[in-house]
Parts: sequence; C-alpha cells; structure tokens
Amino acid sequence: MKNILFGIALAAAATMAFSCGNQSKKAEAEAQAEQARLDSIAAAEQAAKEKTAMEIMSNLPEEPVFEIVTNLGTITVKLYSKTPKHRDNFEKLALTGYFDGLLFHRVINGFMIQGGDPYTRDTSAAAVAKYGQGGPGYTIPAEFVPEYKHKKGALAAARRGDVANPMKESSGSQFYLVQDEQACAQLDGAYTVFGETIKGLDIIDRIAQVATDPKDRPVMDVRIRKVRLEGDNTPIPDLQLQGAKGPASAPNAVPGESVRRGKHIVTKIKPENQN
Repeated sequence: MKNILFGIALAAAATMAFSCGNQSKKAEAEAQAEQARLDSIAAAEQAAKEKTAMEIMSNLPEEPVFEIVTNLGTITVKLYSKTPKHRDNFEKLALTGYFDGLLFHRVINGFMIQGGDPYTRDTSAAAVAKYGQGGPGYTIPAEFVPEYKHKKGALAAARRGDVANPMKESSGSQFYLVQDEQACAQLDGAYTVFGETIKGLDIIDRIAQVATDPKDRPVMDVRIRKVRLEGDNTPIPDLQLQGAKGPASAPNAVPGESVRRGKHIVTKIKPENQN
C-alpha cells in the first residue's frame, strides 16, 4: 500500500512539474510576442518620424537655425553650410526627437559643455556608468573648415581619441558647446566645428557654472527638453524617462546623405568618445 501511495505521489508531482513548466514556457512566449508587438509599433513610429523629418529637411535653408531647449534656458544655434554631413545629421536627430530628454553629462567650467549621449536618458547606476559612451551606432567623417573656429558658443562634434580614431571621425550624436574660446583654441583643426550659438551664450555660462562631481557630471541634471527649429512654438510635453534604457533609436538614413536643396570621455583637453 505504501508503495502504491508513493507512486501516486510521484506521478502527481511529475504532473504538476510538467504543468508548471508548460505555464512558464507559455508565459515566456507571451512576453516575447508582446515585446515583438511593441517593437513593431516603435519601428512604425520611428519610420513615420523619419519620413516627416526628411520632408522638413528638403525645405530647410542652407544654414538652418535650431533651439536647444534645456531646463536652464534655451540656446539658439545656426548650423554651417560647409559641414553638410554634420549639419544634415544634426537635423535628422533633432527632427526625430533623438536629443529629447538627454543630459549635458559633461560640464567643465572654463572649457565647454557636452551632451547628446543617448545613455543619459536613463539615470540608473548601470546607465550612469556608461555616460559618455553612447551614440546612434555610426560615426561621421571629419569636416574641417579653416574658417570655423572654436570661438565662444561654437557647436562642435565630440569624438574618440586619435589612437583609436586616426581619421578623427565624429561621434554620431555627441556634441559640445564652447564656453571658453582660449581654452578650446587648441582644438581647431582637430574636432569638427559645424555651427555657432547666435543666442543664449549666457545659458552656456549658466550651465558651465553648475556644481559637478569629480567626473565632471553635473550634480543637478541639466537636461535637453527639446531640440527644435527656431520658431516652432509647439508645447513641449513633460519628459517620461523612468522606463528608458540604453541608446535611443536613430534614423536609418546614412549620415551625411543630403536630401535638401533640390563612445565619449571629455578630458580637460579633448572632447572624446570612450568606446
């Protein structure tokens, strides 16, 4: 009798284990299906954003003006016509919302302020450890123009150091704004300058003066609310950042592919990528 009862118990346990295993697999499959559905929706939304951006870009002037709206004020920049790859890339990222919610993650008073890293949309400890390393997954060929200098308010592209990056290719998304012309003059001809500040130099100073930690990260978040075309007065919605993880998606168009007219540590000396 004991043997019979023991056998029944074993059979019941096996049945329960089998049932639990099936339920676990079913739950996993359902989760994967839901993720696939969300990914499909996100891809469709991104494709729509890119289409709209390309349509807008086709009608922009040679030197368009954008507003970098932050929680400390607005910096208005003009993009240069003689650096078309960087100009077009910045336009695409801005018009598809890539910069929205990102931090100025590297701030050095008396030097420059740097932002554009998609990892900074997430403020978890794991993400913070990667600040300075993010990007859209591509680089941009250098476009050095002798007349474009690192003057105060200059808009330039961060990049990896010369050893890892002998061609001096720019980060796909990280940029910096010059606060001190003399300190940044040494960067002329080594980092691509592709725009200038035409309004908001005082905001650059304000950001540069915030308290920072030993890694030059502001103690108080300095966040980009929106990068938009000048004159676009559409209300900016509150940012929802809690669930964001890792790099944001980037436009699929090849950087520098013109449609118009017809990994990053900043040292005291160099704005660079880590990766």
